[in-house]
Amino acid sequence: MKDRVLIVYTGGTIGMVQDERGSLRPFPMEHIYDVLPELRKCPYTVDTCQLERIIDSSNMTPDFWVDIAEIIEKRYDDYDGFVVLHGTDTMAYTASALSFMFKNLSKPIILTGSQLPMGVLRTDGRENIICALELASCREAFIPEVCLFFENHLYRGNRSTKVSAENFDAFMSFNFPSLAKAGINFSFKPHLFLPKGTQPLEVRKRFDRNIAVLKLFPGITPQVVRAILGAEGLHGVIVETFGSGNAPTEPWFIEAMEDALKRGIIVMNVTQCKAGSVVMCQYEASYEMSRMGIIGGRDITLEAAVTKMMYLLGTYPDNPAHVRKCLGESLRGEMADTPCK
Repeated sequence: MKDRVLIVYTGGTIGMVQDERGSLRPFPMEHIYDVLPELRKCPYTVDTCQLERIIDSSNMTPDFWVDIAEIIEKRYDDYDGFVVLHGTDTMAYTASALSFMFKNLSKPIILTGSQLPMGVLRTDGRENIICALELASCREAFIPEVCLFFENHLYRGNRSTKVSAENFDAFMSFNFPSLAKAGINFSFKPHLFLPKGTQPLEVRKRFDRNIAVLKLFPGITPQVVRAILGAEGLHGVIVETFGSGNAPTEPWFIEAMEDALKRGIIVMNVTQCKAGSVVMCQYEASYEMSRMGIIGGRDITLEAAVTKMMYLLGTYPDNPAHVRKCLGESLRGEMADTPCK
């Protein structure tokens, strides 16, 4: 019996072709064999489905993450792997969110997209789809986690981030090696794969959107910080700090943070640097953050931090102590197991 892979189309550049007038429009995903006749040579069966409402990825929300997860959940026993076609702008957010939603995953879920539409001669979408399908069905090195494939590299989904709006190598994973590379053959790094789930699959679908990202910059005013921290209904804040987790030591900033913590807001410290890690207490400028009980995000990406906080607050709404504990630990390989030195 042939292996089966399901393509889930959500929208984005990769699903566009030119019509008779030369305009770009989404093509019906059930016609993918017409757009990509190479798929007829695959030694596995490819089926397709799509969201009820195809969206530009700039309009992605947790509701769509749930829709994607439910499609995979309902068909989980029918397929050997899944490929999610997605717009590039928020693909790393979706990959991170799905990684947290699927507990005890034992099959590959691979997101991919393209910088140029499928209907354009020089599209990168053709190679990205074919490689993602090959990886989703690969028996040589089975990858039981949510991944992102782009321009010859397979990344852990919650370790990836978009770095270019115009180059084909649009994604990078700065703090964790790629899981595989596509060349003449696939080169795998199985020692980096997450372990295959041995318990029944759990799909958790609750997200709390009541969070904010506070990006620090030189000259940020008390009014701006207090306005963000004082937002009505706020449950969590991710502070994008400088370097290895440093923040202003001025009394007004410390008082604003302490006030937020006293109101029950959970605060996480994430570095603005693409590579490297938050190391609390390494400098005086991060000592106060640690003293107050702000959670160090280590080497987590912003995309993973945002989706992880939304996921944990939604999953454990009445247990803030557990949320704080889990934010500081690696759940799906999204951060180093121990703080970087």
